[in-house]
Amino acid sequence: MGFWDCHCNNSLLHPTLLLGSPTYRTKLPAGSPITTMIKVLASAMYNNLTARSPSNAVTIIPSHTNEPNEGETTRAKEKGTDEALTSKSLKFLDKAVTSKPVHPVLQCTRKQVEEVKIVLRILPILMSTIMLNCCLAQLSTFSVQQAATMNTNLGSLKVPPASLPVFPVLFIMILAPLYNHVIVPFARKVTKTEMGITHLQRIGIGLMFSIIAMAVAALVEIKRKNVAAKHGLLNTAEPLPITFLWVAMQYLFLGSADLFTLAGMMEFFFTEAPLSMRSLATALSWASLAMGYYLSSVLVDIVNGVTGAYRHRPWLVGTNLNHYHLERFYWLMCVLSGVNFFYYLLWASRYKYRSTELDDDDLKENQNYSNLKN
Repeated sequence: MGFWDCHCNNSLLHPTLLLGSPTYRTKLPAGSPITTMIKVLASAMYNNLTARSPSNAVTIIPSHTNEPNEGETTRAKEKGTDEALTSKSLKFLDKAVTSKPVHPVLQCTRKQVEEVKIVLRILPILMSTIMLNCCLAQLSTFSVQQAATMNTNLGSLKVPPASLPVFPVLFIMILAPLYNHVIVPFARKVTKTEMGITHLQRIGIGLMFSIIAMAVAALVEIKRKNVAAKHGLLNTAEPLPITFLWVAMQYLFLGSADLFTLAGMMEFFFTEAPLSMRSLATALSWASLAMGYYLSSVLVDIVNGVTGAYRHRPWLVGTNLNHYHLERFYWLMCVLSGVNFFYYLLWASRYKYRSTELDDDDLKENQNYSNLKN
């Protein structure tokens, strides 16, 4: 029935989506940002390798004329303009700009190189959010299994354990207005800035919440197993005399983490990415979500493989959750999230916002985005 409900709802709402298509804002494709990145990286690597080759050494003959001609003056002006656009980081990519590329396809402009530099500087921030999404994956796996062993009654209503992932959505719906109308205005007064809380600060707060959530999940699992042992229900499938709302606590903290990090990450990628690569940068947040869920599966396999070695029982294998060592897995996730947080601090402290380097198109687009939000 659940699948039929989804099918019927999609069938009814799809025409509504099509009716609004004449009013949608569309933008004609102007090349792939991935192609630009590959071209810049390939050109930079080739030019760096050829520059180091002894066969490419060139003897410089000094000019005997003291006055520069008109061509030299023009080239000097162009060089000065390029130097003004050149950032100091990732200097090896500067070699991609050359007047004589090995192939016309590898011809790169200074603007393309700087755009690739910006995306590469964003990637370490992206990598630090994967662990958070790995923690979020537990909400639809082990957390649901925990709730299935507990008392899921709310008065006369019996809550299906599979519906528990709705809790973080509810928490976000409650916390989002509180965040926008209370936390941000208060932060603006304290910091005396328009944003109040920067994008990187939002991401950092979300990562801290993920650490707390994993610690809470471990403590709740310890309590659940203690209740099972106390009532002699370790080897049975009967519901434990403990409410499933204990599991909702980890949903609360992970929902808060998702609120801060996802919002901060989307805005950070959108405002920091160059205009031509904005769609790619925005898609990176969803790529982080996908990689986090894949990492969750890999971690479970690694943990079972390591703990199952030398004839020991794997932590996360069996038909009875009471015999799992799920609390140890949650503690491991807590430690990994803590290490990931320090990794994030390392890169966030070194990151420099490009707000002062935006060109006119970027400034106009960012202003439109801010107006849409408001």
